[in-house]
Amino acid sequence: MGDLIPQAAELWQLAGVTKPIILASSSPRRAAILRAVGCPFKVVPPSVQESEYGSWDGGELLRRRAVQKAESVKAEFSAYSVLAADTIVKLDDRVFGKPQDHQEAASILRSLSGRVHEVWTAMCFIPATSGIGNTVVSRTAVTLRPLSSSEINAYVMTGEPLDKAGAYGIQGIGGLWIQSIEGCYFNVVGLPLSQLWDLIKSV
Repeated sequence: MGDLIPQAAELWQLAGVTKPIILASSSPRRAAILRAVGCPFKVVPPSVQESEYGSWDGGELLRRRAVQKAESVKAEFSAYSVLAADTIVKLDDRVFGKPQDHQEAASILRSLSGRVHEVWTAMCFIPATSGIGNTVVSRTAVTLRPLSSSEINAYVMTGEPLDKAGAYGIQGIGGLWIQSIEGCYFNVVGLPLSQLWDLIKSV
């Protein structure tokens, strides 16, 4: 469980969180976000194989993936509330997940360079008292400034792009080249906080 902010315990009780939530994710960034706002949680990576997204379908597959992740963990931890999320980057009708290697990471960054793309995150929250999950989908528009080949190559060699949808981290080195965002910053990191609060309170 992440280090908690003791003063935040009463705050989270307002949303009905009285014991740790299971975060069904191996993302250190999602864990860091929950830790920063004092939400009590435990990390249990989901046993779901992520396949290629394919063409854009309006976010339905993204939502199903979040549900599958949450349900796979809820099956083992039925007494706990479970939170899962899935994030992709969309440029026109192309969908980018995590790059498989340095070459793919560089290719994705060349595509995003100088363009406005969208970051989509689906979240699923299954409360402790129910096996039925509620879902929400968040979208943020991001403008990436034009990148030179040398900048792309140097960035890829840092290793930062390799475990991130869209091959960049706005909260890390990749933030050097983000010109603007329209929407939730935390959605780009992988867990839109305001919608998360509403999602948890709704159940």
